[in-house]
Amino acid sequence: MKIFSSLAIAAVALAASVPAMAQFQKPEDAVKYRKAAFTVMGAHVARIGAMANGRVPFDAAAVAENAALMETMSKLPWAGFGPGTDKGDTRAKAEIWTEQAKFTAGAEKMQAEVAKLNVAAKTGNLDAVKTAFGAVGQSCKACHDVYRKD
Repeated sequence: MKIFSSLAIAAVALAASVPAMAQFQKPEDAVKYRKAAFTVMGAHVARIGAMANGRVPFDAAAVAENAALMETMSKLPWAGFGPGTDKGDTRAKAEIWTEQAKFTAGAEKMQAEVAKLNVAAKTGNLDAVKTAFGAVGQSCKACHDVYRKD
């Protein structure tokens, strides 16, 4: 039931995010939205990472729940990168807007790797989770290295 509730909430959030850019009153609202989406996704990444790296005991059900939420969350932040959102309280680099095709490809790569992690999580196999989690981390790092200010 807990997984169903989480997935239902995530599905509603996803449905609400589709027209999100049209709903932002100001560019600052879009920045807040994308930062919040990344923060929530990061929390779920950290939970899986702690298990994949052996810092906490492996819990297959928890990994599956967090991976499912990550897959949904991986689709949300991109609506927050619209016109005018390159200014203000953001760590986003200008290259996001000057290299839009590369940035989009990086976002799609991350989403694909998160989807693979979700599949691996459903197996309950720690080794499969570790492999898929490593690929997620690499895709995130590749984008952060180029498009995020430290």
